Amino acid sequence: MRRTSKTPSHFPPSTHQRLNMYAMSATAAAVGTLALTRRAEARIIYTPSHVRISQNSTIPLDLNHDGISDFSFSDFYAGWTNSGVGALVLKGAPGNGFWASTNSAAALPAGVRVGPKGQFRGYGAMANMFQTFGSFVSWGPWVNVKRRYLGLKFSIRGKIHFGWARLNVTNGHGGFSGTITGYAYETIPNKAIITGNTHEPDDQQQSVSACLALHSEEPTMLGVLALGAPGLSIWRRKEPVGSTQ
Repeated sequence: MRRTSKTPSHFPPSTHQRLNMYAMSATAAAVGTLALTRRAEARIIYTPSHVRISQNSTIPLDLNHDGISDFSFSDFYAGWTNSGVGALVLKGAPGNGFWASTNSAAALPAGVRVGPKGQFRGYGAMANMFQTFGSFVSWGPWVNVKRRYLGLKFSIRGKIHFGWARLNVTNGHGGFSGTITGYAYETIPNKAIITGNTHEPDDQQQSVSACLALHSEEPTMLGVLALGAPGLSIWRRKEPVGSTQ
Protein backbone atom coordinates (compact mmCIF):
# COMPACT_ATOMS: atom_id res chain seq x y z
CA MET A 1 0.00 0.00 0.00
CA ARG A 2 1.34 3.37 -0.98
CA ARG A 3 1.60 5.86 1.86
CA THR A 4 0.47 9.39 1.36
CA SER A 5 3.08 11.90 2.32
CA LYS A 6 2.09 14.13 5.23
CA THR A 7 4.87 16.58 4.64
CA PRO A 8 3.30 20.03 4.64
CA SER A 9 3.56 22.10 1.51
CA HIS A 10 5.75 25.13 1.79
CA PHE A 11 4.58 28.32 0.10
CA PRO A 12 6.54 31.50 -0.27
CA PRO A 13 5.80 34.09 2.45
CA SER A 14 4.03 36.29 -0.11
CA THR A 15 1.63 33.43 -0.95
CA HIS A 16 0.88 32.80 2.73
CA GLN A 17 0.18 36.46 3.22
CA ARG A 18 -2.18 36.53 0.25
CA LEU A 19 -4.04 33.41 1.45
CA ASN A 20 -4.43 34.91 4.91
CA MET A 21 -5.73 38.10 3.35
CA TYR A 22 -8.32 36.16 1.32
CA ALA A 23 -9.50 34.33 4.44
CA MET A 24 -9.79 37.55 6.42
CA SER A 25 -11.51 39.24 3.49
CA ALA A 26 -14.11 36.47 3.29
CA THR A 27 -14.86 36.86 7.00
CA ALA A 28 -15.12 40.63 6.67
CA ALA A 29 -17.36 40.25 3.63
CA ALA A 30 -19.72 37.98 5.57
CA VAL A 31 -19.88 40.48 8.43
CA GLY A 32 -20.47 43.34 6.00
CA THR A 33 -23.21 41.45 4.20
CA LEU A 34 -24.95 40.76 7.50
CA ALA A 35 -24.77 44.46 8.43
CA LEU A 36 -26.20 45.50 5.06
CA THR A 37 -29.01 42.94 5.45
CA ARG A 38 -29.92 44.34 8.86
CA ARG A 39 -29.98 47.87 7.47
CA ALA A 40 -32.21 46.69 4.63
CA GLU A 41 -34.78 45.42 7.12
CA ALA A 42 -35.49 48.98 8.25
CA ARG A 43 -37.81 50.77 5.88
CA ILE A 44 -39.84 53.97 5.84
CA ILE A 45 -43.18 53.73 4.03
CA TYR A 46 -44.07 57.14 2.58
CA THR A 47 -47.43 58.07 1.05
CA PRO A 48 -47.81 61.36 -0.84
CA SER A 49 -51.32 62.76 -0.63
CA HIS A 50 -53.55 65.76 -1.18
CA VAL A 51 -56.44 65.21 1.22
CA ARG A 52 -58.57 68.21 2.14
CA ILE A 53 -59.94 68.72 5.65
CA SER A 54 -62.97 70.90 5.10
CA GLN A 55 -65.44 72.60 7.42
CA ASN A 56 -67.54 70.28 9.61
CA SER A 57 -65.88 67.13 8.28
CA THR A 58 -64.04 64.21 9.87
CA ILE A 59 -61.10 62.79 7.90
CA PRO A 60 -59.48 59.46 8.87
CA LEU A 61 -55.75 58.80 8.53
CA ASP A 62 -54.61 55.20 7.94
CA LEU A 63 -50.82 55.39 8.13
CA ASN A 64 -50.03 51.79 7.14
CA HIS A 65 -52.98 51.16 4.78
CA ASP A 66 -54.37 48.20 6.70
CA GLY A 67 -57.94 49.49 6.55
CA ILE A 68 -57.91 50.67 10.18
CA SER A 69 -58.08 54.38 10.97
CA ASP A 70 -55.12 55.33 13.17
CA PHE A 71 -56.08 59.00 13.62
CA SER A 72 -58.93 61.30 12.66
CA PHE A 73 -59.11 65.04 11.99
CA SER A 74 -62.32 66.91 12.90
CA ASP A 75 -62.88 70.40 11.53
CA PHE A 76 -65.69 71.98 13.56
CA TYR A 77 -67.33 75.36 12.98
CA ALA A 78 -70.57 76.88 14.26
CA GLY A 79 -71.62 80.37 13.26
CA TRP A 80 -74.41 82.71 14.29
CA THR A 81 -75.48 86.15 13.10
CA ASN A 82 -72.63 88.06 14.69
CA SER A 83 -70.36 85.36 16.08
CA GLY A 84 -68.82 81.96 15.49
CA VAL A 85 -66.47 79.38 16.99
CA GLY A 86 -64.28 76.80 15.32
CA ALA A 87 -61.62 74.19 16.06
CA LEU A 88 -59.42 71.71 14.26
CA VAL A 89 -59.12 68.63 16.47
CA LEU A 90 -56.93 65.53 16.23
CA LYS A 91 -57.86 62.22 17.85
CA GLY A 92 -55.91 58.98 17.95
CA ALA A 93 -57.37 55.48 18.00
CA PRO A 94 -57.04 53.73 21.41
CA GLY A 95 -53.36 53.44 22.28
CA ASN A 96 -52.24 55.88 19.56
CA GLY A 97 -50.97 59.39 20.18
CA PHE A 98 -49.49 62.56 18.71
CA TRP A 99 -46.49 64.62 19.81
CA ALA A 100 -47.97 67.17 22.18
CA SER A 101 -47.11 70.76 22.98
CA THR A 102 -48.87 71.36 26.32
CA ASN A 103 -52.41 70.20 25.50
CA SER A 104 -52.16 70.74 21.74
CA ALA A 105 -50.73 68.77 18.84
CA ALA A 106 -47.27 70.20 18.15
CA ALA A 107 -46.59 71.69 14.70
CA LEU A 108 -43.09 70.34 14.16
CA PRO A 109 -40.58 71.48 11.54
CA ALA A 110 -38.72 68.99 9.36
CA GLY A 111 -35.78 67.21 10.98
CA VAL A 112 -37.30 66.43 14.40
CA ARG A 113 -36.68 62.96 15.82
CA VAL A 114 -39.97 61.29 16.79
CA GLY A 115 -39.46 58.27 19.01
CA PRO A 116 -39.98 56.65 22.40
CA LYS A 117 -38.80 59.73 24.33
CA GLY A 118 -41.53 61.99 22.95
CA GLN A 119 -44.50 63.30 24.91
CA PHE A 120 -47.69 61.96 23.33
CA ARG A 121 -51.40 62.58 23.82
CA GLY A 122 -54.39 60.83 22.35
CA TYR A 123 -56.73 63.81 21.89
CA GLY A 124 -56.36 67.57 21.53
CA ALA A 125 -56.93 70.69 19.47
CA MET A 126 -54.57 71.72 16.73
CA ALA A 127 -56.09 75.21 16.39
CA ASN A 128 -59.03 77.22 17.73
CA MET A 129 -60.85 80.38 16.67
CA PHE A 130 -63.55 82.73 17.93
CA GLN A 131 -65.24 85.69 16.26
CA THR A 132 -67.89 88.14 17.40
CA PHE A 133 -69.17 91.50 16.08
CA GLY A 134 -66.36 91.82 13.56
CA SER A 135 -63.51 90.85 15.91
CA PHE A 136 -61.59 87.66 15.26
CA VAL A 137 -59.19 85.68 17.47
CA SER A 138 -57.37 82.43 16.69
CA TRP A 139 -54.79 80.45 18.67
CA GLY A 140 -52.94 77.18 18.69
CA PRO A 141 -49.76 75.81 17.03
CA TRP A 142 -51.53 75.03 13.72
CA VAL A 143 -52.90 78.50 12.93
CA ASN A 144 -51.88 79.43 9.36
CA VAL A 145 -48.93 77.07 8.87
CA LYS A 146 -47.34 75.41 5.83
CA ARG A 147 -45.34 72.19 5.65
CA ARG A 148 -45.53 71.43 9.36
CA TYR A 149 -45.45 67.92 10.76
CA LEU A 150 -47.37 65.89 13.28
CA GLY A 151 -45.24 63.41 15.21
CA LEU A 152 -47.27 60.21 15.52
CA LYS A 153 -47.18 57.02 17.58
CA PHE A 154 -49.45 54.15 16.62
CA SER A 155 -49.86 50.39 16.95
CA ILE A 156 -49.45 47.64 14.33
CA ARG A 157 -50.44 44.21 15.62
CA GLY A 158 -49.77 45.27 19.19
CA LYS A 159 -46.34 46.84 18.52
CA ILE A 160 -45.55 50.56 18.64
CA HIS A 161 -44.42 52.32 15.46
CA PHE A 162 -43.59 55.98 14.84
CA GLY A 163 -44.53 58.18 11.92
CA TRP A 164 -45.36 61.68 10.77
CA ALA A 165 -48.00 63.54 8.76
CA ARG A 166 -47.36 66.80 6.88
CA LEU A 167 -50.11 69.44 6.69
CA ASN A 168 -50.91 72.94 5.54
CA VAL A 169 -53.56 74.80 7.56
CA THR A 170 -55.26 78.15 6.90
CA ASN A 171 -57.97 79.92 8.87
CA GLY A 172 -60.36 82.79 8.49
CA HIS A 173 -63.76 84.03 9.58
CA GLY A 174 -65.35 80.85 8.24
CA GLY A 175 -63.19 78.46 10.27
CA PHE A 176 -60.21 76.30 9.35
CA SER A 177 -59.16 74.53 6.18
CA GLY A 178 -56.40 71.93 6.11
CA THR A 179 -54.60 69.73 3.59
CA ILE A 180 -52.69 66.53 4.34
CA THR A 181 -49.81 66.58 1.84
CA GLY A 182 -48.05 63.35 2.86
CA TYR A 183 -47.39 60.90 5.67
CA ALA A 184 -44.90 58.16 6.54
CA TYR A 185 -44.07 55.56 9.18
CA GLU A 186 -41.14 53.38 10.21
CA THR A 187 -41.64 49.63 9.72
CA ILE A 188 -39.36 48.64 12.62
CA PRO A 189 -41.22 48.69 15.98
CA ASN A 190 -40.01 51.32 18.46
CA LYS A 191 -37.56 52.78 15.91
CA ALA A 192 -37.60 56.57 15.76
CA ILE A 193 -38.34 58.46 12.56
CA ILE A 194 -37.24 61.94 11.48
CA THR A 195 -40.02 64.29 10.35
CA GLY A 196 -39.77 64.79 6.61
CA ASN A 197 -37.72 61.65 5.94
CA THR A 198 -39.26 59.54 3.19
CA HIS A 199 -36.60 56.79 3.10
CA GLU A 200 -33.85 55.34 5.26
CA PRO A 201 -30.50 57.17 5.10
CA ASP A 202 -28.14 55.42 2.64
CA ASP A 203 -24.84 55.08 4.47
CA GLN A 204 -23.21 52.65 2.02
CA GLN A 205 -21.32 55.42 0.24
CA GLN A 206 -20.13 56.73 3.62
CA SER A 207 -18.82 53.25 4.44
CA VAL A 208 -16.91 53.12 1.15
CA SER A 209 -15.40 56.54 1.83
CA ALA A 210 -14.36 55.46 5.32
CA CYS A 211 -12.64 52.36 3.94
CA LEU A 212 -10.73 54.36 1.33
CA ALA A 213 -9.57 56.77 4.01
CA LEU A 214 -7.65 54.08 5.93
CA HIS A 215 -3.86 54.40 5.88
CA SER A 216 -2.79 50.93 4.71
CA GLU A 217 -3.81 49.06 1.59
CA GLU A 218 -4.62 45.76 3.35
CA PRO A 219 -7.24 47.09 5.80
CA THR A 220 -8.69 49.05 2.88
CA MET A 221 -9.06 45.87 0.86
CA LEU A 222 -10.81 44.19 3.79
CA GLY A 223 -13.20 47.07 4.17
CA VAL A 224 -14.14 47.36 0.52
CA LEU A 225 -14.56 43.61 0.14
CA ALA A 226 -16.91 43.66 3.10
CA LEU A 227 -19.18 45.88 1.03
CA GLY A 228 -19.73 43.17 -1.56
CA ALA A 229 -19.98 44.02 -5.26
CA PRO A 230 -19.54 47.82 -4.84
CA GLY A 231 -16.41 47.18 -2.80
CA LEU A 232 -14.96 44.79 -5.35
CA SER A 233 -15.29 47.35 -8.13
CA ILE A 234 -13.47 49.92 -5.97
CA TRP A 235 -10.77 47.38 -5.09
CA ARG A 236 -10.16 46.61 -8.77
CA ARG A 237 -9.83 50.31 -9.55
CA LYS A 238 -7.24 50.64 -6.78
CA GLU A 239 -5.07 47.69 -7.98
CA PRO A 240 -1.92 48.87 -9.73
CA VAL A 241 -1.68 48.27 -13.47
CA GLY A 242 0.10 45.02 -14.27
CA SER A 243 -0.40 43.46 -10.82
CA THR A 244 -0.33 39.68 -10.75
CA GLN A 245 -2.05 37.10 -8.56
